[in-house]
Amino acid sequence: MGRPVTQFDFPLLTRAPDVEAPDLQAYDAADRLLLDTAAARLGSDPAGTVTIGDRYGALTLGAIDRFGAAAVRTHQDPLSQERALTLNAARFGLQEDYVSHGLGPDLLEGARTVLLQLPRSLDALDEIAGAIASFTADDVVVYAGGRLKHMSVSMNGVLERHFGAVSAGLARQKARVLIASGPRGSLPSRFPLTGRHDVGLGRELELFAYGNTFGGATLDPGTRFLLPLLSQARPAEEAIDLGCGNGAIAAYLALHRPALRVIATDQSASAVASTLRTVQANGVAGRVGVARDDALSARPDASAELIVLNPPFHIGSTVHTGIARKLFAEAGRVLAPGGELWAVWNSHLQYRQALASTVGPTRQVARSPRFTVTCSTRQR
Repeated sequence: MGRPVTQFDFPLLTRAPDVEAPDLQAYDAADRLLLDTAAARLGSDPAGTVTIGDRYGALTLGAIDRFGAAAVRTHQDPLSQERALTLNAARFGLQEDYVSHGLGPDLLEGARTVLLQLPRSLDALDEIAGAIASFTADDVVVYAGGRLKHMSVSMNGVLERHFGAVSAGLARQKARVLIASGPRGSLPSRFPLTGRHDVGLGRELELFAYGNTFGGATLDPGTRFLLPLLSQARPAEEAIDLGCGNGAIAAYLALHRPALRVIATDQSASAVASTLRTVQANGVAGRVGVARDDALSARPDASAELIVLNPPFHIGSTVHTGIARKLFAEAGRVLAPGGELWAVWNSHLQYRQALASTVGPTRQVARSPRFTVTCSTRQR
């Protein structure tokens, strides 16, 4: 056990079960630069290694294979990437050498070296850096890498809030690594973020968001356009909020239809935690179940009456329609005959044909210069 079945190499990593496409890779130059920058430290003392944001296993499996790191602890917010690491680790016979954790003490206590793929969101970075500074060893060194086009000077400022020393390495292949040490310890947390929004219910909708939840505690403009139109959706005993984010749609549906049971699902651990707080704050936790799932993988075929979706238009840092098409296909599989998928999307993306081919007949409900709302019906 633990010896490679296939010799580890970056090009052999795959993204499955995440979206695969010719223009999407399972690793990038930042992964390589992170491991090279941390090589001296990992080579002399690989114990206490933690990886965060390791998208498909390049950092975790690279640390194990190159430096003999064992019992590596890792945190990946998206479930699809956690599952991709599982598949890649099995391919190289390294599945016994790491363990996945949530962002907290189980992940970070005693950690001495942290390899971090920088998130694009400063809120996400602030929450991650705060957790590292709160729970790791005093001599921890954090190597935080990313592509130059997604990095900003503001990231240095976020790290400096939590660490006494922050420096930037030399760029290579359009990637750079920031190095942070001297954790300042536990500081007052900003999370979850909160926001209150008038959505025409006679009361404000209260939203919560942890750092890696897309859009924070704001009401996404597309969601705001969609919500009042949901009164036209078919009667149902249960509805699914697919890709629930901060829980705005799930909470709205439960408040607008007091007899409705709602299932809120998202692959993001941060989004699931945010939605739980949102439905609790709005008094509907008893009628909203929240689950972390990759699309609708846990749901049986032809089992849903109503699905509501505001699909993402990006995969990680890449603008890409692949994730929306994956969610459309999953909705088509899970909807029962006569079931409806209500979706809002950026009008220029022209998803109507894709919806019709993967779900069923699709009608335009409303359209603005920015957004289109459609209803797709699964044929009997």
